[in-house]
Amino acid sequence: MKKWLMLALALFVLTACNNTEDNKTEDSNSEDPTASTQETETETETEVGFEAVGSEIEQAANVPKEEQVAILAAFDEYIAAFNAKDIDRYVQTLSKNPKGFEYEEDVNAAKQAFAQYDIERTATDTTIVKYSEEEAQVFANLDIQMTEIETNAALASSGRQVTVFAKEDDAWKVTSVYYIGNDAAQ
Repeated sequence: MKKWLMLALALFVLTACNNTEDNKTEDSNSEDPTASTQETETETETEVGFEAVGSEIEQAANVPKEEQVAILAAFDEYIAAFNAKDIDRYVQTLSKNPKGFEYEEDVNAAKQAFAQYDIERTATDTTIVKYSEEEAQVFANLDIQMTEIETNAALASSGRQVTVFAKEDDAWKVTSVYYIGNDAAQ
């Protein structure tokens, strides 16, 4: 049973994550498999990610105060909507044209998760690490508590996540998510 919970946890942690391996490449200058991840776009290359070594997370210096408030509110709503198991609220946080996941697949996975599990995601050290007028990357340490509703079996996990937001219709929406777990599931 624990094996199934671990599999389910991986699915739910990675909900909205980039699921196309050909879009990701490891930093060629590093032997560390947890080093920066890159997503290659058609005309430009955008570096996305973080180093999983050390605890220093540097805030982007160029974020206007009004945008900082809006981006962090969008991140908080993304986490809160998922924790509330409110599918309508959750889909409002997602980009309609995401770069890192298939919209319908993500919505269906969230519906399934909400029906089968109680999941509580707790974000700490939330920091905007990269910003432009069209895109923002938000780093957070993430603790995940998951309990299967039918069996009451529990599982905990923690990791580091970068949630990428795109500006759509003057609102910040989740367009991709990158997660690296700290330890094996407990």
